[in-house]
Amino acid sequence: MRRLDQLLANLGYCSRRQAREWVEAGRVTVAGRPVDNFGAKADEADVLVDGEPLDHPGSLLLLLHKPVGLVCSHEEREGPNVYSLLPERWRRRNPAVTSIGRLDKDTSGLLLLTDISPLVHRLTSPKHKVPKVYRATLDCDLAPDLAARFASGTLLLDGEKEPCAPAEFKALGPREAELTLTEGRYHQVRRMFAATGSTVLTLHRARFGDLELGDLPAGQWRELPLDHFGA
Repeated sequence: MRRLDQLLANLGYCSRRQAREWVEAGRVTVAGRPVDNFGAKADEADVLVDGEPLDHPGSLLLLLHKPVGLVCSHEEREGPNVYSLLPERWRRRNPAVTSIGRLDKDTSGLLLLTDISPLVHRLTSPKHKVPKVYRATLDCDLAPDLAARFASGTLLLDGEKEPCAPAEFKALGPREAELTLTEGRYHQVRRMFAATGSTVLTLHRARFGDLELGDLPAGQWRELPLDHFGA
């Protein structure tokens, strides 16, 4: 149970001050009855605003098909972001909806969004080793030894002292490949190919753990069960 003003503010409806005004104006009911105390505690399931149940009073877990051109940052100075694709109310939630890991501006594909902070930390921890599958197109033909080099666990990225964990490589065409990683270093796929002398032209994340995009169009999202990862 939470205070009404805190509940409405945390779910992105309005500020706590505005929530108090809504309560005083009779826009909020609890168990079918108007309330006049904005500090009263209530079960989310019993609260209606303007006669409507609360919008996702629990947590959010979303699978988004990220298009190229959007960043995964909340900083406006970094440009248009993936959160602009969500309903405005969700963008005002506290805790904030954030991405589980990041895809850079020029990378498309599967991105998970949630306001479950412990889940973000767990799935981005190196200990969890969630497999992530990327599809890349390159500026030159694939070298014949790439599978062995990526699987060796000895590949060093520029500026780093620890080699990359073994990665699974699969050729899809003369200049197309699929790479499965269990870690998430900064721009890792691009840097791994750069370390072998090639440049990634396009990059797309096709899978995260057991999740795939299916026929979900770019820029669209779908909800996942909150217990998908034991959240």
